[in-house]
Amino acid sequence: MYTVVKLTGIPIQIQPTFNPMIGPSSYVLIYTGARYQPCMHRMAGFDQTVNWACPNTTTVNLDTSTCTLAQLCGFNGAYIPEVFGQPGKPVPHQWFRFITPIFLHAGIIHIGFNLLLQLTLGRDMEIKIGSLRFFIVYISSGIFGFVLGGNFAANGIASTGASGSLFGVVALTLLDLLYNWQVKIKPWKELLYIMLDVVIAFVLGLLPGLDNFSHIGGFLMGLILGICLLRSPSSLRRHMGQDYHSQGAHHESHWMTDMIKSRGYSFNTLQSRFGPLKQRTPVYWIWLSIRVVLLAGVVTAFVVLLKNFYVWDHKCSWCKYLSCIVSGLLIKI
Repeated sequence: MYTVVKLTGIPIQIQPTFNPMIGPSSYVLIYTGARYQPCMHRMAGFDQTVNWACPNTTTVNLDTSTCTLAQLCGFNGAYIPEVFGQPGKPVPHQWFRFITPIFLHAGIIHIGFNLLLQLTLGRDMEIKIGSLRFFIVYISSGIFGFVLGGNFAANGIASTGASGSLFGVVALTLLDLLYNWQVKIKPWKELLYIMLDVVIAFVLGLLPGLDNFSHIGGFLMGLILGICLLRSPSSLRRHMGQDYHSQGAHHESHWMTDMIKSRGYSFNTLQSRFGPLKQRTPVYWIWLSIRVVLLAGVVTAFVVLLKNFYVWDHKCSWCKYLSCIVSGLLIKI
């Protein structure tokens, strides 16, 4: 006996289960580019012979609503031939799913919360640090969050959203608050608002379609890039001897004047241009070294996580509970 499959006719999933984020089904999110591990690399137990639900599935009976993995993943079945193993057998390799989920959301509630952060913390931070640095932190945090989730989140969960990117912005906001704590009017109040945003986002990350690992990864990337890109704390700048700016301006003017007169460079002009470096204290070089080490560390972590995702496949047995309330919320295959 077969069950007739009927389309809901609306973009909000109500069958076979209700989407608490008020949005499309997980199958639709997978089809449109959510981070979904079976579409990205070979996984044990996830192969072409399994009955997969189609994007328009509205019933738990898969007898009449099955698709191939390529059909579920969409994008014209973006696969590549197997390099190792059985020659010619298609292997999922949709690596771009580390990027596309940043521009997707699980529902109205999800995108509403993200827009709220974007129009408050995000707007203020972009104005403060400039669009270029904001873009670097925003995109890097989003990608790193999905890479971290791809390694340690429970298998079979479609993850979407710009929450990782926004958690990078939250990290920048927290750093800016700590850097300028003494000049803030009500720093504890601002800290409370930041912590409230973190708690709400973490609770929402326990719902289907979201991933707390994206939040954690985005926050860590934003924190490290913030240390590297933001202006150093005022108290630290004083210890680093960075009161040379007025003198540096004099050197800059002198260098420009010499260049115009001589129409070229000389040893004296180069010395006047880079002379202020000699006036920087050991604290400056220590702080610079910390920044370089942190940047190198996060790049190394990114490479290691990608290597683990595609080659080593080391898993964390308890990590899945950080992004899902109960195992029953996992997509059934």
